[in-house]
Amino acid sequence: MAVDRMLPTDEARELIELTRDIADKVLEPRVAESEKTGVFPEGVFPALGAAGLLSLPYPEEFGGGEQPYEVYLQVLEEIASRWAAIAVAVSVHGLSCHPLFTYGTDDQKRQWLETMLSGETIGAYSLSEAHAGSDAAALRCRATPVDGGYTLNGTKAWITNGGRADFYTLFARTGEGSRGISCFLVPADTEGLSFGKPEEKMGLRAVPTTTAAYDAAFLPAERRIGEEGQGLSIAFSALDAGRLGIAAVATGVAQRALDEAVAYAKEREAFGRRIIDHQGLGFVLADMAAAVDTARATYLDAARRRDAGLPYSRQASVAKLVATDAAMKVTTDAVQVFGGFGYTQDFPVERYMREAKVMQIFEGTNQIQRLVIARHLADS
Repeated sequence: MAVDRMLPTDEARELIELTRDIADKVLEPRVAESEKTGVFPEGVFPALGAAGLLSLPYPEEFGGGEQPYEVYLQVLEEIASRWAAIAVAVSVHGLSCHPLFTYGTDDQKRQWLETMLSGETIGAYSLSEAHAGSDAAALRCRATPVDGGYTLNGTKAWITNGGRADFYTLFARTGEGSRGISCFLVPADTEGLSFGKPEEKMGLRAVPTTTAAYDAAFLPAERRIGEEGQGLSIAFSALDAGRLGIAAVATGVAQRALDEAVAYAKEREAFGRRIIDHQGLGFVLADMAAAVDTARATYLDAARRRDAGLPYSRQASVAKLVATDAAMKVTTDAVQVFGGFGYTQDFPVERYMREAKVMQIFEGTNQIQRLVIARHLADS
């Protein structure tokens, strides 16, 4: 069921229709098989890039779509309602471009940004390490200054698009303490960069998540983004936007689970009536719908604050928390609506449930979101 969206312009409405058309023709026919086998969907990202869907929130002068964030997020939601893994990868690509666009010099942006936004390449965000997920200040991967640049040594973890991306926005240690981390833009063909075997995950199987190892990899000095020691502030500014992306993806998964559950409840009969007409189940579906609408409202509120140039960090954490918790609850309830069939792979709701779980974990666990929100309240 297509969501009746409130969009700011006719151009935005046409963009949503374009996204739905591409999602129905390019994503929907391939998602089930690709997620079942874990085979990377060749050709999908070029198709999205050719339609301009990989660069929507960035300025036209660099090849972007110059769309408000509230429109970009609703595009992500539409993609996620067909294929969550692809939507996550698109969100991560946008997140990976943020540091260069926000903190890069004019020369750096002229040299690299247009290619990154053209749709010809896909990016990855490389912040976490095996021992440093929520505690980003504990990073050990090191960038040692040498003549003309830096030598990179260490290992990164949980990289979406790992081994498939064309560039990696890397955060590595150049000094000590939380102010000793810097940001770098690493080409995929850097000598000394290698990737581990893709993780075997509950969901989002079609897009790889890997480790990356740097073994005396040389990176020219011009590839550092921002100042030395500015890395954590760059990372956290990007994560505010990234959390909104995940909130939108979670909402798309929840909406699709709701749609499937409602359609099934209208067809399935028990005790002589459609099961949707039984109050016990009708109330479950009503709560699911309320959760989806609430998730969408929270991410749109934060996005509109971002578009207006207002602080939105707390609202981004609220949106990520509310939307991903809602997605977990709604997808679980969808499995319940389907009964025994919901527990089988004959219907997609079991996949939605598996996909929703990780959304409570990445881009900052929901426990971290509560910590961020509480700190904002304490400082206000």
